[in-house]
Amino acid sequence: MKHRSLGSRALEVSAIGYGCMGLTQSYPPYLPAQESIALIRNAVDKGVTFFDTAEAYGPFSNESLLGEALRPCRQQVVIATKFGFDFDHGRNDAHNRPVTLSSRPAHIRKALEGSLKRLHTDYIDLYYQHRVDPDTPIEEVAGTMADLIKEGKIRGWGLSEACAQTVRRAHAVCPLTAVQSEYSMWYREPEKELLPVLEELGIGFVPFSPLGKGMLAGRFNKDSTFSSDDFRSTIPRFSSQNLKHNVAIAELVQEIAASKLTSPARIALAWLLAQKSWIVPIPGTKTIKRLEDNLGAVDISFSQTELDKIRHRLDQITIIGARYPKEQEMLTGR
Repeated sequence: MKHRSLGSRALEVSAIGYGCMGLTQSYPPYLPAQESIALIRNAVDKGVTFFDTAEAYGPFSNESLLGEALRPCRQQVVIATKFGFDFDHGRNDAHNRPVTLSSRPAHIRKALEGSLKRLHTDYIDLYYQHRVDPDTPIEEVAGTMADLIKEGKIRGWGLSEACAQTVRRAHAVCPLTAVQSEYSMWYREPEKELLPVLEELGIGFVPFSPLGKGMLAGRFNKDSTFSSDDFRSTIPRFSSQNLKHNVAIAELVQEIAASKLTSPARIALAWLLAQKSWIVPIPGTKTIKRLEDNLGAVDISFSQTELDKIRHRLDQITIIGARYPKEQEMLTGR
């Protein structure tokens, strides 16, 4: 497995990480716990050192699962988790999406202690604010992160789904290690403002949903449908009407994969890796076969001519529909 450094703080991780959310949330059916643990340990055996979770995933069960899986090799891996939701005074909807934000210093410390316990560790390598809390100045959050770093409870911190201006304000108080946001061949919004700021400030970037929630892996076609307990059933761009149009992006990726004698998933991930040396995608999966397929992306390369042609083709495809239900969309880009 190849490695990369996240930003100027040089947090070294495997070039492809592992996003754990789908093991306990949003994309049923879920594996039995022991099978999930075995899958995570298999990823470690294959060279993955970067694992992403959050207290919100479950909530709480995802961290507990990852903590148990990584307990034998804690010193050899990098764990990223997230804070930012108030589960004591909030609520979860049918898809386990917390909707009450809180990044008050006291709440952050309480959340961190819970995460440390569930993850069976005494420090977090990368601690993200899951969503920006408009009621708590980001400078106050950054100051709390600086204190936690001094105390040795976290090694670095980051923001998830924050806008470029918030990144600047936070970084000025306590340097960010990484920013996490959705980014893939079918959602390229970060290219407009966020990526240039990250490059300027020396901050790493961690794209989640790098396979477009399965779309870019060739899993769906224009007639695909999703059960009511599948998160995609609530996402506008996956609606039956929009999917008939949006499948064009999957067809493009499949075409590129065929030309390079590889899989669509590897093309989608390799394209992300080719954008910047400080980008580390975190695809999730529940099978060893797909895990191996994803990790093989590190061996796929593109010439500049190929990248230019791909970008030209991507620019010709307009994706219809929002990437989140309205309630969640309102929590992003702050």
